Amino acid sequence: MIRVLIVDDQMMVREGFSVLLGAMPDIEVVGEAVNGREAIAQVAALRPDVVLMDIRMPELNGIEATREIVAADADAKVLVLTTFDLDEYVYQALRAGASGFLLKDASARQLADGVRVVAAGEALLAPTVTKRLITEFAKAPSATRPPAMAQVGELTERETEVLVLIAQGLSNAEIADHLVVAESTIKTHVSRILVKLGLRDRTQAAVFAYEAGLVRVGG
Repeated sequence: MIRVLIVDDQMMVREGFSVLLGAMPDIEVVGEAVNGREAIAQVAALRPDVVLMDIRMPELNGIEATREIVAADADAKVLVLTTFDLDEYVYQALRAGASGFLLKDASARQLADGVRVVAAGEALLAPTVTKRLITEFAKAPSATRPPAMAQVGELTERETEVLVLIAQGLSNAEIADHLVVAESTIKTHVSRILVKLGLRDRTQAAVFAYEAGLVRVGG
């Protein structure tokens, strides 16, 4: 069973998600929280597999809560929820350590699949979010970007190629098909990329690729 904690300041949203996920045979809602502060306490007490985290909440927002949760437990998996795919805080949440992003109007199937994807350690980046991230970096002056490019030199040519494909939202299976290699080979490349760059998961790898300028608007 995948244990889920739902964090949102709106009761109807929490109850709605709880009903939808509770109907899934492989998912169990173990708790709810109304703000970021309460979420941090609930994660420590309940140890959920996935945290469904709203961004805009009183007392402590979802970004700061995500940052504290991930700092306390590197294996914590947070799936960010928001009303708009152009939410100004989406990128900040991903940088804070969120493993993925989902719109609140997602269908029951999309919600459940999103939870499963994140629980399995995969990144969940909708195409609209990927495009937004690329656009944001295209607009930002290069001087304001973190010096990520220097670390790219630590990667082999194939690892760099895999990193770019991760940032474009491809799964391990899709990357394997694209490069015509075994999926197990891609998993090895991904593991090495994360170790070399000191990253925690695929989402962080995608963000790194944007910061390093490996992914640009239009490709």
